[in-house]
Amino acid sequence: MKPVILAMLLAASTLAQAQSPAKKALVDKLLTLQQPLIENVARQIVERPAMQLMQQAGNVLQSQVPADKREAIGKSIEADVKKYVEESTPVLRERAIKLAPSTYGASLEEKFSEAELKQLIAWLESPLNKKLAQVGPEIQNGFGQKLLAEAAPILDPKLQALQQKVRATLGAPAPAAKAASN
Repeated sequence: MKPVILAMLLAASTLAQAQSPAKKALVDKLLTLQQPLIENVARQIVERPAMQLMQQAGNVLQSQVPADKREAIGKSIEADVKKYVEESTPVLRERAIKLAPSTYGASLEEKFSEAELKQLIAWLESPLNKKLAQVGPEIQNGFGQKLLAEAAPILDPKLQALQQKVRATLGAPAPAAKAASN
């Protein structure tokens, strides 16, 4: 009985290996097609903490730095953050591209059949997908602007109330009325 099981396992292993190069080639092609997405993830990983740092620095500039020094210090910080992003993005993008086959690619290979990988590649290479990629940002922008316009009357009072509550919690004075300065 053991030799039969061993033979079945060996046959299954051989069959899996025989299918593996074709599937691996499909995954490699998908990784090439998805390279802009992979690079975008790397860029976002670099930019997210830089943007958070810029926000925090902006808050400190407004609350703790004398007005006459804010612009110069702000420009200096902005230049340092820009340098960090410019130096770090290519490094992380390269690392992401090297890491993708063993992570992203391995997941694709595990979770998709050869037929599904072929369909996915066909979709990514299709004129329809390319058109969607071209017009998608325009559509999203239009949608976002319309949603913002409709949401503003709902969200603005809530946001103002939140800002007042946060100021009160921090013990910070309320800002001067904008209407008086206009």
